[in-house]
Amino acid sequence: MPKSKIQASSVPYSSGASNRTPVKINTSGTPLWYKILMFGLMLIGLLWLIVNYLAGPDIPLMRDLGPWNYGVGFGAFILGLLMTMGWR
Repeated sequence: MPKSKIQASSVPYSSGASNRTPVKINTSGTPLWYKILMFGLMLIGLLWLIVNYLAGPDIPLMRDLGPWNYGVGFGAFILGLLMTMGWR
């Protein structure tokens, strides 16, 4: 069988990555207040709907709002969900 014409090198292959200038990657992510607000809005919206379903007529504020309770609950929840698009 014929031998290969490529000769083995004593120095292993290097990609030259050590010669490049390192680039800093922005790893700051999403601020903590944004995450708290986002999850808080989702949780408040969900709790508003649950409390409205279970004890809505017994709570004066919810009794006065009437059908707007669904708008408040779903609105807070959807706003929290929309904030997830800015989460990194």
